[in-house]
Amino acid sequence: MNKKYLPSALILYLNYFIHGVGCSILGQAVIKEALAAAWGVEAMAITAISAALGLGRLIALPFAGPLSDKLGRRISTAIGSASYAIYLIGLALAFNAGTHGGYTIAYVCAIIGGIANSFLDTGIYPAVSEIIYKAPGVATMGIKFFIAIAQMLLPFVLGVAVTSTAAGLTSYNPLFYGCGIAYIVLFVLVFLFPLPDADQKASGKKEGLIDSLKHTHFSFESIAMILIGFTCTGTFQLWLNCAQNFAKENVGWANPSIMQTYYSAGTMLALVVTAFLTRKIKDVRFIVVYPAICLVTMIAVLMGQSKPLMIAGAFIIGWAGAGGLLQIATSVCNMLFPKIKGTVTALVMIASSLCNYTILTAASKMQPSGVMTMNIVLTAVGVALGLFVNIRYKKMVELAQQDN
Repeated sequence: MNKKYLPSALILYLNYFIHGVGCSILGQAVIKEALAAAWGVEAMAITAISAALGLGRLIALPFAGPLSDKLGRRISTAIGSASYAIYLIGLALAFNAGTHGGYTIAYVCAIIGGIANSFLDTGIYPAVSEIIYKAPGVATMGIKFFIAIAQMLLPFVLGVAVTSTAAGLTSYNPLFYGCGIAYIVLFVLVFLFPLPDADQKASGKKEGLIDSLKHTHFSFESIAMILIGFTCTGTFQLWLNCAQNFAKENVGWANPSIMQTYYSAGTMLALVVTAFLTRKIKDVRFIVVYPAICLVTMIAVLMGQSKPLMIAGAFIIGWAGAGGLLQIATSVCNMLFPKIKGTVTALVMIASSLCNYTILTAASKMQPSGVMTMNIVLTAVGVALGLFVNIRYKKMVELAQQDN
């Protein structure tokens, strides 16, 4: 790694540090209650705002990647930073609007936040891989690590950021404004420091996603891998956005925000331990073992309904559900389908975003216990898909080797 890129790498990672807050704030029970009180809706209805983040990703994914290749990582990252600032500051403005369109404003801003996420992904993932070119896996793992650190600190920040309005409403606007301003600063900084440009612009014309789909034959195995992108996303997104509501309503835990810290601690440890385990164990084994662990954990939580179980569940789901499972599934796709690597990877991420939108939208209309049950069913489907892929793995490897 060239030392001149060290400040640039830090700026890129800081985008994901703030993103760790931005993608988690709407899942915090206390923030849900504050926003719900301001907008005159039920707390679970805030989950639909989280779902809009997935809708924004779906809108942007087909063109965010090609734009990053054509215009460069800097432009893609800048678009992501600016859009995220609009999302976060927009949440504060939506809170102030109250029942006069506040919920609608937040929904639109969340769509912009999802678009921001896509541009950050397509700009920063390749950029840090180009900067830390000798260890691209470590570079991308660093992104998840920065997200996890922010999510672990979030419950402690909430206690500092809370204020009361003149009308007596609880407000977390200082947090929204602070993170939005931080993104504006990062937007400026990304133009001031160098980025490697070697692979920034594609040479020649690349086949787009739609053209690639026209020439692709999908096997049952490839469809299963795409569906795993859907199910594994549902496992951790439903927990992240709804488990605290379950703890409040079903367990009687008045302030379960500390669950976020245990969840993030599990994620951080998983990133380190799983990276080591993948040297000894085939990646494909994790796409059945980790969902199975999540399934058993959620069944125990639903049946036991106690504070210790909620804490243990948060840590375990953070580890097995959010500790790189989606990235492992994508990695397995790249290895098993070399001829359609880009297409299948793109479809896994689209399936992930589709899950984020549809499943969270459905969850916003359900009771917390119903959401936990839905998550158990969805995760069980993921276990079945993982078993199918593992059973077919030897044959799939043989076919992949023939394609090389």
